[in-house]
Amino acid sequence: MLGFIAADLRRHWIGVLAVTLIIALAVALGVVVTLQERALRLGSARAAQAFDLVVGAPGSETQLVLSAVFLQAAPLPLMEGDVLAGLIADPRVAWAAPVGFGDFVDDHPIVGTTQQLVGGLGRLVEGRTFAKLDEAIIGAAVPKEMDARFHPMHGQPQGPAEVHGGISYRVVGRMAATGTPWDRAVLVPIEAVWRVHGHGADAGHDHDHDAAPKPRGMAEARQQHRDFAPDLDAPINPAALSEAHAPGLPAIVVKPKTIADAYKLRRDYRSAHTVAVFPAEVLTRLYGTLGDARQVIALVAYGAQALVGAAILLVVVIHVLQRRRQIGALRAFGAPRAAVFAIVWLEVLTLLGTGMLAGFALGYAAARLVSRVVETASGIALPVIATPTDAGALIGLFAVGALVAIIPALLAYRQSPAAALRG
Repeated sequence: MLGFIAADLRRHWIGVLAVTLIIALAVALGVVVTLQERALRLGSARAAQAFDLVVGAPGSETQLVLSAVFLQAAPLPLMEGDVLAGLIADPRVAWAAPVGFGDFVDDHPIVGTTQQLVGGLGRLVEGRTFAKLDEAIIGAAVPKEMDARFHPMHGQPQGPAEVHGGISYRVVGRMAATGTPWDRAVLVPIEAVWRVHGHGADAGHDHDHDAAPKPRGMAEARQQHRDFAPDLDAPINPAALSEAHAPGLPAIVVKPKTIADAYKLRRDYRSAHTVAVFPAEVLTRLYGTLGDARQVIALVAYGAQALVGAAILLVVVIHVLQRRRQIGALRAFGAPRAAVFAIVWLEVLTLLGTGMLAGFALGYAAARLVSRVVETASGIALPVIATPTDAGALIGLFAVGALVAIIPALLAYRQSPAAALRG
């Protein structure tokens, strides 16, 4: 029987290939949706592990997390500098590190922060942490060599930008890979960011610069901005972070000492002037939205699979009706009804099983490709992981297909050999 089935499938190989490909594409659509949604959840959750609490100015909590944790470029409102001083002095805080944005180099964001956040993100695999204002630590995915110097740029990576020609940083350390957007970041002392943008009590503006005539036009203002060169050849001054008149900040990453302290800090810093969020909570809300979208796409995938199943069933039924003479000949030569039923049923199951396995492999490969593209663009590692649940869903789909395959098998089973030969 198996030899007859194999020969029959080889004889109709073009149709077999077409049906198998259609099944594979329908199954692959559902597999991609499931695996990619899971990869987004796992990747974003891992990226936020190092961020227990984030404090910022009142506004969108989602945007605060996307900017501070995932380094998505967006203008954030600034909170007063004394918020950082208060957090540093708070006995419930293990450490608090500012996060400042605005500049980039070669599409890599330059983030102003402190050594505490560098340690919180991971370890250095090369070099040391920064000790002077003109020193920088690069993420694992930043293609720069140790001791290399670079000029920061102000603006948008894909839009108009201006180079701070009079300012340069030197690479002194490289971080281990974290699988987060911070692998693509360049970390510099927050005091350097303040000075580069003309903030702080000692921002590098000498008396001659302050007394210089103000620019009369946009071109002159840009030229003065390019020529502005604050003194970064100085050691880091940790005391500057505790000053009440420190410049405003878009975000502060806080490491509470205990879980209870984390909830108390979150409560105390949710006010008219600040907002404190747990990134995990914000991600949970995003997961809810993502889950709703996944359900919609999954319904589309299931609908596509149902349509494909109906089309394949129609094709198989037509194929059985066209083979009336062959089936009649088998019955005339003594083949029992059960054998005819089994031949047709097993042929359909072979097509279904082959198409489903090919579809799962195709969907897995497509999900890996999508994850790689997203990882390149965002820096978030998206692990594509298949679970036993996926195998269970595939087995369930195969079981449904096996039941549906009974329909054409019954048509062949009930066919009269004499009527088939006369037709």
